[in-house]
Amino acid sequence: MKILFYGAGVIGSLYAARLQDAGNDVSILARRQRLKDIREYGIVLEHALTGKQTTTHIDILEQLSPEDAYDLIVVVTRKNQVQAVLPILSANKRTPNVMFMVNNPSGYDDWIQAVGRERLLLGFPGAGGTLEKHIVRYIVVSGMFQPTKLGELDGRITPRLKEIVSTFKQAGFPVAISRNMDAWQKTHVALVSPIANALYMAGGDNYRLAQMPEALHLMVRAIREGFQVLRALGIPITPAKLRLWEWLPEPILVALLRRWVNTKHFEAVAARHANAARDEMKQLADDFKVLARQMSVATPAINQLTSYIDLHRTDSFGVAHT
Repeated sequence: MKILFYGAGVIGSLYAARLQDAGNDVSILARRQRLKDIREYGIVLEHALTGKQTTTHIDILEQLSPEDAYDLIVVVTRKNQVQAVLPILSANKRTPNVMFMVNNPSGYDDWIQAVGRERLLLGFPGAGGTLEKHIVRYIVVSGMFQPTKLGELDGRITPRLKEIVSTFKQAGFPVAISRNMDAWQKTHVALVSPIANALYMAGGDNYRLAQMPEALHLMVRAIREGFQVLRALGIPITPAKLRLWEWLPEPILVALLRRWVNTKHFEAVAARHANAARDEMKQLADDFKVLARQMSVATPAINQLTSYIDLHRTDSFGVAHT
């Protein structure tokens, strides 16, 4: 399969390298320092827990032209960067499949208008990490926890979706098909936004967060408020196993969170990304607040936690964070 990854951060680099190594014809679009680094070093991946490194040399582009043709373009930018990309994707008519692997609780109207309903595919990565100089330090999340999610806009399982799923699986990614990516993404933001904001309350330090029960309790309450917003909108909590957040007693959830937050795994898959993508997390929090206002659902815990996104906020211990 001939694939372009539009974006060369952690996710774009990881998926592009693995798909290239699996025998696909892969290109990646990068700019500025990242462009220079890939040209000089290739894509260097380092597993965040084991330290194992691999290097993949890959075709690299500075821009997508209307004449370029691929089997699939995968957009892997941050949510707050997508708007600038849409006109470029719209001008490229020769690629039949455009998949956005982007956090998005706001729906897909802009994406449909840009690329057309028939070309649009939806996805979300099952990995996380950070970019440190030219090295991508990553972890691929267990398929039991969060596989790579792929889906059609209307929930159908089409031949093209099956082909893309197969291609990603051959590259070593756990993959699952979603029949309702809109509900999945809204649920995901309702979950990860409070987690990120509680981390900011702890100054970006997940090990410190593990020692802050008030922040962990706020996190649980904010997640539950988010799920209440979704239910008021008629959106099912997806996947269904996340309903555990609604019925498990708060002290049990806090105890489980404390154990997870106090791990290298949480640092790799959540904390590092949240600290590197604070602008995106602010965008997602703002987008979710729009949903809450639509249904007039009270969200005091969400509101308290989102105040810590401010880069100059002083936390409950009097420590300023910049």
